[in-house]
Amino acid sequence: MEANQEKEIQANLAKIHHRIVVLSGKGGVGKSFIATNLAYGLALQGKTVGLLDVDIHGPSIAKLTNIEGKPIPIDQESGKPTPIPVLSNLYVLTLASILDSESTAVIWRGPMKLALIRQFFSDFEWKELDYLIVDCPPGTGDEPLTVIQTLNKVDGVVIVTTPQDLAILDVKKTVDFAEKLNVPILGLVENMKYFRCPHCGKTTQIFTGNQLVDL
Repeated sequence: MEANQEKEIQANLAKIHHRIVVLSGKGGVGKSFIATNLAYGLALQGKTVGLLDVDIHGPSIAKLTNIEGKPIPIDQESGKPTPIPVLSNLYVLTLASILDSESTAVIWRGPMKLALIRQFFSDFEWKELDYLIVDCPPGTGDEPLTVIQTLNKVDGVVIVTTPQDLAILDVKKTVDFAEKLNVPILGLVENMKYFRCPHCGKTTQIFTGNQLVDL
């Protein structure tokens, strides 16, 4: 069975030309928002894009892409489920589309989560993609490690943070994670840096911690 699953995984991966993983050291920094905007930005440039949400305990891509409650399509040729089309060239896959309710808690240990991530690539029928954007949960644990190992060849990671002392400390660990796995860092995104008043145009710093330039 494992040999058959690996064969299915490799068949799907062969359809994906570029693979980008979005990471963050801590939660609440806007990682899923950045991943979604990256996917939409590429799609609006005419690229065919897949957006995969592997934040199993806190998936938010379904809400960000407005696919809550939408059924998962079935490929007529293979009989397999497929990611949900958001645009004609943007496809989304998230556990939130499989759960009975958005309030359902996922109480799984590591092996079940790792098995699901592999099933996302073996049990679903992926289209030919120019880009696959993977939204990982915060941190450097099982899920991002499994994603990078399963994808095998990753073009790079995008690391999202905010200008807070604790967030900057955690992003250093995420940078170290990428370097130890020999994955290129495509960019560091400092999110929520300031608020611009819609009336006077004045900008105000939201946080007073270290800036990303300190890295």
